[in-house]
Amino acid sequence: MDVGINAWFWGSPTTGSGQYTRQIVEAIARVDPDVELTLVAPDGRGVRAERFVSLDRAITGSNEGRSANRLTKVWFEQVAFPHACRTLGVDLAHVPYWASPLRSTVPVVVTIHDLIPLLLPAYRGNALVRLYTALVARTAQRAELVLTDSHASKRDVVKHLGLPEEKVRVVYLAADERYSPEAPAQDSVIRRRYDLPESYVLYLGGFDVRKNLWSVFAAYAEVGPIEQRPPLAIAGRLPREDTAFTPDPRRLAREVGVRVEDVHFVGFVAEEDKPAVYRGASVFLFPSRYEGFGLPPLEALACGTPVVASDRASLPEVVGEAGILAAPDDVERLAEGLRAIVTDEDLRRELHERALIQAAGFSWRRAAEETLGAYEAVAASQA
Repeated sequence: MDVGINAWFWGSPTTGSGQYTRQIVEAIARVDPDVELTLVAPDGRGVRAERFVSLDRAITGSNEGRSANRLTKVWFEQVAFPHACRTLGVDLAHVPYWASPLRSTVPVVVTIHDLIPLLLPAYRGNALVRLYTALVARTAQRAELVLTDSHASKRDVVKHLGLPEEKVRVVYLAADERYSPEAPAQDSVIRRRYDLPESYVLYLGGFDVRKNLWSVFAAYAEVGPIEQRPPLAIAGRLPREDTAFTPDPRRLAREVGVRVEDVHFVGFVAEEDKPAVYRGASVFLFPSRYEGFGLPPLEALACGTPVVASDRASLPEVVGEAGILAAPDDVERLAEGLRAIVTDEDLRRELHERALIQAAGFSWRRAAEETLGAYEAVAASQA
């Protein structure tokens, strides 16, 4: 079987779509080396297609087209990519993000990670963004099969895109293998580089409004007197501006009575340093209002770090019985979870064990096998 992969995000490995594309392609190549995977990416003048061999030899994918304008991206997705797949003679095309072509002579599998631009008003953007969302919502209905990251996302896709349930398959994502409880000697060196204390409550993720940083600070403030709670570490590049969409976490901290000088604002954390940052935390706090999957909590669990998270969307599927869940605005319950974990060593030890068991249920090998099963089902339907 020969599969054409939309590699628009291949050159953007720090984005969610870029990480997913690289992880699933590499995993499929390991699971079934006989499957031909052809990466199709923009090169500034048109498209470039190259057989995937390994991450070291794969195309990087130019960002010229991606940064030029939205129309260039739409042209690649709707015209250049399906044309390249037809020319290459692939058996099917896989678009690893929500942007399948409206017309394709090759059967299409599309991965829809979430419906955030459709469901959350703050993310609908301007008229052009809304037009693009309407376009990809329509194109998803033309795909032979839709893959999505969780049962929560599947419910959203079926309900809001009007797709039959049998046309949508859940394929869970996974944490990278480097996320593990095994702490190498350089962990302490890495944490010192980020000026992290011996133990801390950790938030790591974005700062857009759905991430709900207000509840992070409000729950932390409720844990108890400052001398009785671990320091709070906020990891991630801070917003450039304090807006309704990206509220400045320092302002949010002040609003609930947390002194900014008592918070460790870590800044951007390199991908290779994240496991050490997770492993050093006493607890990971993630009260997000909506996640298509929720990779940060799974990464924390894979490191053995207890999690307190929101009970919304996909997060109960990811966290399971390995953490404490609460409504994203239930500050008292979030604070109770934090307090219990940081003060009860037996509970912390139990959640550590549960975390490793829960995380072991997710793997890129399993994701690859289930994605290959989707490919085979589509190929069989075309025979």
